Amino acid sequence: MFSRTHPLWLVGFRPFFVLACLAGLSLPIVWIMIFKGVMPAPAPRLSPVQWHAHEMFFGFGWAVLGGFLLTASKNWVGVRGYHGTPLILLAAAWLLERLAMGFGAGWPDPLFLIATNLFIPGIVVLLLATLIRHRHTDSYRLDNSFFLIVLPLFWIAKILLLQPDHFNLGWSMTLGLFRVAFLVMLERTLTQFMRSAFNVHILRRPALDTAIKLLAALLVFGALLPPAWATGLELALATLLLARLAFWHPLKAFGRLEIGIMVLGYLAIAAQLIIDALPPPDSVGWVGTVSVHVFTFGAMGLVIPAMMIRIANGHTGRKVVFGRLEKAVLWIMIAAFFLRLVGPQFLPGAYLRWLDLAATCWCVGFGLLAWRYIPQLAQARVDGRDH
Repeated sequence: MFSRTHPLWLVGFRPFFVLACLAGLSLPIVWIMIFKGVMPAPAPRLSPVQWHAHEMFFGFGWAVLGGFLLTASKNWVGVRGYHGTPLILLAAAWLLERLAMGFGAGWPDPLFLIATNLFIPGIVVLLLATLIRHRHTDSYRLDNSFFLIVLPLFWIAKILLLQPDHFNLGWSMTLGLFRVAFLVMLERTLTQFMRSAFNVHILRRPALDTAIKLLAALLVFGALLPPAWATGLELALATLLLARLAFWHPLKAFGRLEIGIMVLGYLAIAAQLIIDALPPPDSVGWVGTVSVHVFTFGAMGLVIPAMMIRIANGHTGRKVVFGRLEKAVLWIMIAAFFLRLVGPQFLPGAYLRWLDLAATCWCVGFGLLAWRYIPQLAQARVDGRDH
């Protein structure tokens, strides 16, 4: 497994989907134990909320996003893609960062700083090198210009998130950056899946697509804008997202769970924008941090498992089939969304129990994915192709 020619290191999604499964099944449970005071926060130099936000976005989230982009970018530009040693070094940097975040409280500041700033800069540089060096063969050249802007900003957002005085700006930027990435991904993949599954014609509207990405990019800096401007941009983006979805045959999508769940994730992005822009009256109020968790449990929690299953099968030479286990995982993640976001609004007195149940769903869902797909990701393609 540690040989650079091992199948695990053939393509970017392989090691990082393994790491994403392990993070997805463990991080929520660890956070619940920290939140309930059962165990101390792993890194006392950070607040518990800082640790939680960083690990879910830059640990779990970037394991998935990194694996997806390392795989997709090579297809966009038509090259072999990073494999072997570069992937081993990136995975080692990811693991070192988890070690520092979990056990680095007593480390010297320079060592902690280095350990937590190897993975994101490293993978961003590699992705930018691919997109810039091979821009003339990029099938999404204009569209990928958004990644040229967004990817370096992830590092800035990460640094801010780890600074107590700038935490709110850091997590706001991070959520905004993930929003851009998910919108670009869904714009390309969801329409493609709809065409192939239902044989429907989806007319793309470049002006609308570009307007959506521009608004999403502006909202990366929403925390720096006057509140009225940020609210206006959020409502405008949510309106355009819902208007575009009407052209994507959303009702048909719910005929297939694996596609319908991606539509739910898309709707969660719009819902998060609306909730953030129009908070309820003080007399009502949300129970729990609803806005950010609509995104993390909705967009991330619903879309990521469906995408991982597709990629892990299709890119290992297998037929993309959602069997009983895969569908069970998707239903479990849907349950997690309702347990975390909806349940507490009706029974706020049982808030900790709702958190327990939602975290357990994530643990079970990603545990099943790990059980099914980690062995598959560590094996050669079944169709005889090299990679």
